Amino acid sequence: MPYMYILECADGSYYTGCTWDLERRLSEHQDGFGANHTAKRLPVKLVYCEYFDRVEDAFRREKQVQGWSRRKKQALLDENGDRLMEYARNHTQYPPGASTGSAAGDGGGDGGGDFDRLSRRGGCGDRGLGPCHTDR
Repeated sequence: MPYMYILECADGSYYTGCTWDLERRLSEHQDGFGANHTAKRLPVKLVYCEYFDRVEDAFRREKQVQGWSRRKKQALLDENGDRLMEYARNHTQYPPGASTGSAAGDGGGDGGGDFDRLSRRGGCGDRGLGPCHTDR
């Protein structure tokens, strides 16, 4: 089953990836055989994951989250949907409090609602794979 996951590295940075076998991939990261980013920042811990029916959806979600700021990723980890939507706005174009012409939570833009339309199945905590977030 394909997964999108977020690791927290020893230096506090986040690493976002996707894999078919989450347990194997976590072991690779811990052993220094994962990405260069994580290999230089051991140990790492799993802080979030989502599983999908299709690998294309997990990959799409990985690329989406990789493009996010640290504070937006933190809002996802904290399950703070309001902040997630706020941080999705381009603040140079839309200052805080300005209307963007779309209702919050409509799934538009790069907000938290986009991934709900994918074949997302849920979090990993109920699958015995670590401290991941469960379905909202």
